[in-house]
Amino acid sequence: MTTAFTTASTLAFDEALAALAALGAGEPASDREFRCLARALHPDAAPPGRHGEATAAFARLTAARRRHRPVLTTGRHGYTLGATFTTGDLTTLRHATYDDEGTSCEVLLKIPLDPADNDLTHREARALTTLATTADPRHRAYAPTLVESFRHRDEGGTERRVNVLRPLTGFRTLAEVEAAYPGGVDPRDAAWMWRRLLVALGWAHRAGLVHGAVLPEHVLIHPERHGLVLVDWCYATAVGETVPALVSRHRDLYPPEVPGRRPATPATDLHLASTCVARLMRDLAPRPMRAFLRGCLLPAEARRPHDAWRLLAELDDLLDRLYGPRVFRPFHLPAA
Repeated sequence: MTTAFTTASTLAFDEALAALAALGAGEPASDREFRCLARALHPDAAPPGRHGEATAAFARLTAARRRHRPVLTTGRHGYTLGATFTTGDLTTLRHATYDDEGTSCEVLLKIPLDPADNDLTHREARALTTLATTADPRHRAYAPTLVESFRHRDEGGTERRVNVLRPLTGFRTLAEVEAAYPGGVDPRDAAWMWRRLLVALGWAHRAGLVHGAVLPEHVLIHPERHGLVLVDWCYATAVGETVPALVSRHRDLYPPEVPGRRPATPATDLHLASTCVARLMRDLAPRPMRAFLRGCLLPAEARRPHDAWRLLAELDDLLDRLYGPRVFRPFHLPAA
C-alpha cells in the first residue's frame, strides 16, 4: 500500500478513502493498516452526512481484505493469512491471525508445498498431539504448540493438510548460531544447548517417538533465556519404524539407518543431535568431549547410546570434570 497516513486517531475520513482506493492498484495493506482503515471508515465513526458513503467504503474494505488476506475457515476459527514467514524443504510457514472473543491471536500456518506431502504434516500433528496429551507435561515447552490441524481445499480443488502452530518469539536456529560463530561456539555455551536437546529427546523417546530429523534448522534456541525448542516433527515416527523421508541437502548428516531405510531408534536421534553439537563447537571441543561425541556417532546403531537421560547424566559428569559447577553464561547472538 503506497498511501501514507498516521494513527487511527488522526486519520481523516477523506485520507482513509484515498488509502482504500490505493488498495485496488497497490500492494496489500498490512494488518495494522487494515485495522486503522477499518476504524476510520466504520459507519459509526463517519462524519456528519457521510454515513452512506462510509457504509459503502467499509464494504469495499472488507472485500479488499478478503482479496489480499485470504481466510481459511475451520470448525474452530477463521484464519486470516498474512505474509510468508519462511519456506522450508517441504512446507511454507505463513503468518495468520484469528479472532478469539475480540482478541486478535497470532499463529503460524504450516502448509505443504506439494500435496503429496500431506502425510508428513499429518505425522507432525499426530506427534505433537501425542507429546501434548501423553508425554510428561513438565517438558512441553521443548516442542511447538499445535492449535489444530485441518484439511483445506483451494479453489483449484487441491487439498492440503495444514497445521496451525503457536509462534515462537525470540528463538534462533542452530544454523544461525553456526553462521554467527564460524570459528566455533565456546564448548561451555554449547553445553547448555546440548543438555536441553538431550532433555527434549529423552522426553520424546519416553513417549515412544523418534524425531527423525534433528538438524541445525530444526533446533531452535532462545539465546537470552537459554531455552530450546525442537521443531519440524513431520519426520517423526514410532520407535522401531523407518523415518519416512530425509532432507536431501543434509543427507551426509544422517546415521546409516535412515538412508538405508532401517528401523529408527533413540540412537538415531542421538546421532543427529551429536552431529549438531559437534558442528557448533568445531575444533574448540576439548579432547574428552570429542571422545564423548565419537561414541555417539558410531556407524553401528546398536553400539551407540540409546538412552538420552542416561547420556545426559554422563554428559553432566564430563562437564563437571572439565569446568566445575555449572554457572549461567550469557550467550550473545548478533541480530538476524
